[in-house]
Amino acid sequence: METVRRWKAGWGYPTTLLCIYGFFSTVKPLEPFLIAYLTGPDKNLTTEQVNNEIFPVWTYSYLSVLVPVFLLTDWLRYKPVVVFQCVNLFVTTALLLWTESVVAMQIMQFFYGVVTASEVAYFSYIYSVVHQEKYRKATSYCRTVQLLGYTVGSVLGQLLVSFNLLSYYYILVFTLVLTAIALLTSCFLPMPQRSMFFHRRRIGTMAQEDPGKHIDEGVIPAHKISLEEAVGRDEKREENGGDSEVAGEQSAESKKGPQAVGPEGSVTAQGCSLVLLQLWTDFLQCYSSRQLLYWSVWWAMATCGYNQTVNYVQVLWEHVQPSQNFTIYNGGVEAVSNLFGAATAYGIGFSQVNWAQWGELALGGFSGLGAAALFLMTFTGNIWVCYSGYIVFKCLYMLLITIAMFQIAVDLSMERYALVFGANNFGALVLQTIITSIVVDSGGLSLAIIPQFTIYASYFSVIAIIFCLRGLFTICRVQKSHKDSPPPKKTSCLPDPDACLEHRL
Repeated sequence: METVRRWKAGWGYPTTLLCIYGFFSTVKPLEPFLIAYLTGPDKNLTTEQVNNEIFPVWTYSYLSVLVPVFLLTDWLRYKPVVVFQCVNLFVTTALLLWTESVVAMQIMQFFYGVVTASEVAYFSYIYSVVHQEKYRKATSYCRTVQLLGYTVGSVLGQLLVSFNLLSYYYILVFTLVLTAIALLTSCFLPMPQRSMFFHRRRIGTMAQEDPGKHIDEGVIPAHKISLEEAVGRDEKREENGGDSEVAGEQSAESKKGPQAVGPEGSVTAQGCSLVLLQLWTDFLQCYSSRQLLYWSVWWAMATCGYNQTVNYVQVLWEHVQPSQNFTIYNGGVEAVSNLFGAATAYGIGFSQVNWAQWGELALGGFSGLGAAALFLMTFTGNIWVCYSGYIVFKCLYMLLITIAMFQIAVDLSMERYALVFGANNFGALVLQTIITSIVVDSGGLSLAIIPQFTIYASYFSVIAIIFCLRGLFTICRVQKSHKDSPPPKKTSCLPDPDACLEHRL
């Protein structure tokens, strides 16, 4: 009994619950066959209705709720938004199961946009209840389980469809049961006592009450600080030979700033304004680095194109090979692409490439390969070639986004990385909304699927040209700097101030 109590008080209990939630909420056997389900006898919708009237609603919904959900996630301390996400997922599945009209499917897409926007709570929650030393391990578990859920869902859906074990209707009923299990699990998640922005001062109070207790248990992390503060405190810790001085600083911090936090840690209106002002200041400081700005521009542009491709690729597959005339293998392709993408992202961690120097050229070159894969998918009449092109495209994106995440995160504190992550995804979503409203939406050009994918492939070609030129320019500058300057002393940074940031953790 004591062992169970200690386990529940440690980092393993919330991590286990979150992993269970992540698995059951991502097992979606019908997702690879959504177009076949909507255009089949169950819903009797046309491909044009799905492509030009229903799917665009997801993009608009996602954009409209992303910023409010991002702020509310931190203000409400994650758990309520995790539960809210699962409730919306349950509503989405129920609407998909029991409603049929175009308007009902548009409402379904709106709720799914809320689900997607709320995903930030899933990855942020663990950082509020796990000690910093356990971040890497807890994040690895949560991401692995989520990937496993997507893969199991795709494989399971493929098996059920290929062997006619269940109809689309009963596959959705099964998904609804899995979502209900995820919802029940989310209710048992422990409520965090702090968050990154709005409730981070509470940790000072905890340190004052019982210094080191929560840190030793690995449950609540130490106060997240900026890079300069981290360096300063490390120096103080070394000078004083222990953590007592830092604990005293945290206790002093907890007594300061009464405008920000009330007597019981509640955030006041003035405190919210101060937090928003600090977010804006951090935003300007982060993007003042040209290196980070270039990587973020690629992140936003590539993520926009990737999302558009993934959202509408089933329509392309249906065009190349109608599901009524062929046993489709969408689920198997999604599973293979997920596994290959994960392997590619994992393998890049063992590379010894100096991405600060060669990264921009890699972004351009591999984006060009992604554009070639999209062109091949667009103009081929063979479904297997189309499937192969999609796997190549997805692997290339997973490879590059992993490099971009690392290059951006290596120079930022946790709060600033979360801010940059949200800002980059918001930029991607704005671009995606513009493309959707012009290219896809029935109120815009309302293009067919082949012209759509021609535009997406051309879009990645533009990205490739921009970053290839930028990469070549960066390499030339670095090599010229090497020739013109004396042999540099040993240092962890490149001589070019634009090639890497001076401060590193």
